[in-house]
Amino acid sequence: MSIATAQRPQNAPVPLLDPAQLPAAFASVEALDDFLARPTQALVDDLAQVEGDLMILGVAGKMGPTLARLAKNAAPHKRVIGVARFSDPAVRERLEGWGIETIACDLLDRAALEALPRVPNIVFAAGHKFGASGNQALTWAMNTHVPALVADTFRDARIVAFSTGNVYALTPVGRQGASELGTPAPIGEYAQSCIGRERMFEYFGARHGTPGRLFRLNYAIDMRYGVLFDICSKVHRGEAVDLTMGHVNVIWQGDANAQVLRSLRHCTVPPTPINCTGPETISVRWLVAEFARRLGVEPKVAGQEAPTALLSDTTLANRLFGYPVVPLGAMLDWVADWVKNERESFNKPTKFEVRDGAF
Repeated sequence: MSIATAQRPQNAPVPLLDPAQLPAAFASVEALDDFLARPTQALVDDLAQVEGDLMILGVAGKMGPTLARLAKNAAPHKRVIGVARFSDPAVRERLEGWGIETIACDLLDRAALEALPRVPNIVFAAGHKFGASGNQALTWAMNTHVPALVADTFRDARIVAFSTGNVYALTPVGRQGASELGTPAPIGEYAQSCIGRERMFEYFGARHGTPGRLFRLNYAIDMRYGVLFDICSKVHRGEAVDLTMGHVNVIWQGDANAQVLRSLRHCTVPPTPINCTGPETISVRWLVAEFARRLGVEPKVAGQEAPTALLSDTTLANRLFGYPVVPLGAMLDWVADWVKNERESFNKPTKFEVRDGAF
């Protein structure tokens, strides 16, 4: 395990996110990341009510860097510590440039985990999804064994743990999506291992009195990945989009990150789930048509919409946090512009079309 400490740059205060002044597009990755890191006043207020510093476990993933930067911008006087293996040194360097302390650590190493600093607030963002069907043992180790170690080690902290809407069964289109009050019915080993993750946090939370939340997310949207990027990219390449998984929920990644951090104010003992996604049930066929119109091409589709889809009910999140700041229309415009100009991609398809749980 190695540690690097960065001092927060002495820049001007980060401007708050103003929903009335959203950009028309993003000309660069830097502009996108700057925007993703703008906190709302609600986030600033909520983090001010959460005592102590914050550590993000698994900070090097798709959402982790912007999550850490957002937290630091919203609470500049708190320590924000990012923990990961940092197989890509550039991610670590970027985090440190934003004033985030970093610790290189393999979370499967019990001794290294025990050596991490004890802080009052933990966001657990580690996990394994893509390739899960080809490496089930690693999937279960990362999604169930590591959470057990973390929940036991950080028993005195608040813990908000990323989970997924994949723990739900597919629900009928035209009805309310899956609620936190329903019984999970995960399809496939990835989703089953995610229920294992939740159960570990529930078990140790009840055993130690650890407050927490289980953050069931689907699907976050960034210009570089996500359901909208996947669909728009196919439309741009002239490929047919499969309509079988005919409806989706999506949420802007900045809104999802803000809700993760704000959940620290709404932890329960034992930890309980909260759904995170956008309020709309969106037709994939409609998305194809909207992107085709923006790109000036003919829409191409294949297959027929199934009567069920992976959909979540966000009544609880909307009550606690309000509706997402970034509307669907803005996301469509931004993604179309990004794809049309062939800007950077994470090259990590969501595989939202998968209906059998084999990721």
